[in-house]
Amino acid sequence: MKPESIRKYRPFPPVSLPDRQWPDRTITHAPIWCSVDLRDGNQALPQPMSVEEKLEFFDLLCSVGFKQIEVGFPSAADTEFNFLRRLIEEDRIPGDVTVQVLVQTREHLIRRTFEAIDGAKRAIVHIYNSTSPLQRRITFGDATREQIRDIAIEGAKLVKELVPTVPQTEVVLQYSPESFSDTELDFALECCNAVIDVWEPTPEKKMIINLPDTVQWTTPNIHADMIEWMCRHLNRRDSLHVSLHTHNDRGTGTAATELGLMAGADRVEGTLFGNGERTGNLDIVNVALNMNSHGIETGLDFSDLPRLRHVYERVTRMTVGERHPYVGELVFTAFSGSHQDAIKKGLDRRERELRENPALPWAVPYLTIDPQDVGRSYEAIIRINSQSGKGGIAYVLDQEHGFDLPKTMHPQVGKYIYDHADALGRELSTDEIRDLFFGRFVNLESPMNLVDFELDNTAVKGEMLCHVTLEVNGETVRGTGKGNGPINAFVHFLEEAGHKDFKVSDYRSHALRGGSDADSAAYVQIQNLGNGQLIWGCGVDPSIEMAGLKALVSAWNLQHVEA
Repeated sequence: MKPESIRKYRPFPPVSLPDRQWPDRTITHAPIWCSVDLRDGNQALPQPMSVEEKLEFFDLLCSVGFKQIEVGFPSAADTEFNFLRRLIEEDRIPGDVTVQVLVQTREHLIRRTFEAIDGAKRAIVHIYNSTSPLQRRITFGDATREQIRDIAIEGAKLVKELVPTVPQTEVVLQYSPESFSDTELDFALECCNAVIDVWEPTPEKKMIINLPDTVQWTTPNIHADMIEWMCRHLNRRDSLHVSLHTHNDRGTGTAATELGLMAGADRVEGTLFGNGERTGNLDIVNVALNMNSHGIETGLDFSDLPRLRHVYERVTRMTVGERHPYVGELVFTAFSGSHQDAIKKGLDRRERELRENPALPWAVPYLTIDPQDVGRSYEAIIRINSQSGKGGIAYVLDQEHGFDLPKTMHPQVGKYIYDHADALGRELSTDEIRDLFFGRFVNLESPMNLVDFELDNTAVKGEMLCHVTLEVNGETVRGTGKGNGPINAFVHFLEEAGHKDFKVSDYRSHALRGGSDADSAAYVQIQNLGNGQLIWGCGVDPSIEMAGLKALVSAWNLQHVEA
């Protein structure tokens, strides 16, 4: 902003709470969760969900494990009313799930709401009225505090009066001083206590006091101070569930919720992936998985996030951002070479250590949770672009294509593919990485091509003869080599043919996982005797012996190409 623009803003006043306790507390258990996707999330959609879509979404929320679900504002529209009636009349509400309905503290709306909930096993009737000075002055035409408080009292009295009209339904009252986030604390308390005194909750039949961060005006620590102050001063605290309903105007909805729980709240309202008015509501997935990452069970099952995301995006027509915590397309993707290398080492070490200790706590660099626990795949962890490193490329070749490259081969392969990505200026797909690897390092046939190789085991015990046909720079070379194994015999043949400028310094082989055209991979490292350079080549063949020979030829060809 320009300086002249900034001058019209004022800092938010802090709360006087010198003996605040929440900073020394930790979150040790999950709160009561309430999904408000079908109300807050739905009313914030450019194209609201149809009844059929809402039914599908309700079933999805039940499958996740939500026990309290706000199903809408049934007095506001026929669609909302009819949706709730279908849930009740078609017996779609599981026995352990409570539906919640929102209603302004206005008589005709409350009466219509009771018509909507009739027959439900258990329903939370959520009444609210705006209490902030800004709302009192603008929305209610300079209403006094007493007038606003009386609206809350009359609403609670009417709900209590109507409870006997729905004898099959257990009614739980919830009250929200809307715009609590910028209401004077003493007045928010006055309104809440007035409603509590009307309803007269008990420890066995609690009511809910919801303290909405309707608009985030300040930092999460001040929000936590407000919640702790209220928890200390509310009447009948042991007969209440203190509930949070945070928004995300400052981008701190998760932080405000977590600190609010530390400050004494018992319950959290929010939506999947933070859908809601303006910058959205709290993302319950985010907070719940944060708890999971600390070993806290939440009662919510987010083990198949891709499925949740698919349904959510289809019925809401919203999209989840690529960097959205836990569920975004790129959140388990490392582009940085150092990150890729650390992740690969961490995953490899964990795999080894799990054999000895199956209860080993999760600890992999850069990954706060195991992607598999939320239905994600390790295949998406590493992507390769011009910022990538050797470890990430080796990881892709291993996990996607079955090549377990020797550690000392990583720099040579990594640099080549890195340089190619850099030249293109874009990300490489896993198939492109495989094709580049094959084109540069595997079964190379120029300038030397192994045309024919035949082993003769009839020689002296401990020795092996090989009969070889080569093409080198277009010329055919035939001959015989002798050694203690196929590679040793082949090397001696090459020496006899005049190729004495190298020696074999390393050899590895393994069965190729997932190979379609071949079953074995071999890696041979040679040293250029002229300049000391070490060069790796790879061979792939159904025969492990032939794979080794092809790897040696590949390394020899690379030596002469680079020379």
